[in-house]
Amino acid sequence: MSLLSQLLRRRNAYLKIWLGRLVFWGGAVSVGLLSALFVELSETLSGVFMRGVARYGWLPLLVTPLGGALCVWLTRRYFAGAEGSGIPQTLAEMRHPHQAESGWRPLLSLRIICGKILVGASAVGCGFSLGREGPTVQIGASLMNAIHRLLPAGLHIQRNHLLVAGGAAGIAAAFNAPLAGIMFAIEEMSRGVEARMSGLIITAIVLAGVTAQALKGSGGNYFGTVLMIAGDSDQLAAVAISVLACGLLGGLFSRMMVLGATSWKGRLADLRARRPVLFAALCGLLVAGLGMVTGGAVFGGGLEQTQALLDADTVVQAQTQVGAAHWYFVPAKFMATLIAYFSGLPGGIFAPALSIGAGIGHELAQLLPAQNLSDLHGLLLQQDMRNMMLALCMAGFLAAATQAPLTSFLIVMEMVNGYSLVISLMVVSLICAGISRLISPPLYSTLAAAIVAKQMAARLPATAQSSPQSSQPP
Repeated sequence: MSLLSQLLRRRNAYLKIWLGRLVFWGGAVSVGLLSALFVELSETLSGVFMRGVARYGWLPLLVTPLGGALCVWLTRRYFAGAEGSGIPQTLAEMRHPHQAESGWRPLLSLRIICGKILVGASAVGCGFSLGREGPTVQIGASLMNAIHRLLPAGLHIQRNHLLVAGGAAGIAAAFNAPLAGIMFAIEEMSRGVEARMSGLIITAIVLAGVTAQALKGSGGNYFGTVLMIAGDSDQLAAVAISVLACGLLGGLFSRMMVLGATSWKGRLADLRARRPVLFAALCGLLVAGLGMVTGGAVFGGGLEQTQALLDADTVVQAQTQVGAAHWYFVPAKFMATLIAYFSGLPGGIFAPALSIGAGIGHELAQLLPAQNLSDLHGLLLQQDMRNMMLALCMAGFLAAATQAPLTSFLIVMEMVNGYSLVISLMVVSLICAGISRLISPPLYSTLAAAIVAKQMAARLPATAQSSPQSSQPP
């Protein structure tokens, strides 16, 4: 009987372990489904908005301010904690796990998932320049946080490990870039010594593989390479130009976001603290004005404009057919994204940052040597160099804005199938992030620290709380 009892106990233990694994895998699948739902809802609402703008040019002046005000009211009334990107909120929750007796306001919950999807998609559908990738991190982490309670204790899975897995799954699902999701978990969500060493190890693997490919030629790659006919000198010039522009502009973008979320003072900051719904309406009015001036180019996340730039055959075609190709797109999108983020709406900056980078790349591509467009080789070379500059600047600006260079270069590499540009993408991302660190503290970790400080301050007596302008969550 003792042997039979041991066998039964062992069987029950195995069943619990496999049940826990099935729950975990089901959670990962659910993150992908929620991400797809978020994408579909955002694109549907954004499409309705853009068709309305095409028919009634005055529509943004009505829909964007009123829609922004309503979204902020809904967020603060029913979905507190869903405002902002979602990445700082997830990091804050990991740094200070929720304890009911501490007065900590949960930042990861099923309620927040609903708010992030419904209100976040509605904000994009009202024309605000916000992305859905950062929110998907909070969505994935919130779902995994709920799943943690269902896992058997025998699995010994820590809550923070599940949050990292959920957040990384969100990035992977949002960009359809699994390698970038892995690197995001290592680089941004797990900042311990072991995590940093893992990032260095992966970087070493990538560099070793690409070096071997360079020495062996195309025969060293089993399935061939992406067409890249630009010479080494052209790539070097593109890297140098993109590093300088994207490093400085991305660092400035990051600095302004940090200052606006943590230490903004003055009348506007006081208005944001006292009348957040009115402030959101004013932000919507500014975004509507920028959108109307740019012919609608700054409305929405910006991935459509980025795709249009990449699809254009030449610089001339991009200038005549793509709204994001005009010189004013970069400063307008830059300001529209900052305004949308400061408004307190749920939404991230990944997609807008990529579109800003693509706009910078389009402008810088015109500085590269001109080609004979009547010749097929010259036409292909110009198209190749232009797309190369777009990819480099997308990675560079995103790396400078987020100071997550490895994640940034992998996102762009996987999105554009730019494996032949891996070295250039990595160099641009690393240097741009380094330049950004001279201008701004790390974006997400700084905002996460501000959220933790604000939550802790809320536990103190009213007389000891921070100044009014800090009451708006990052």
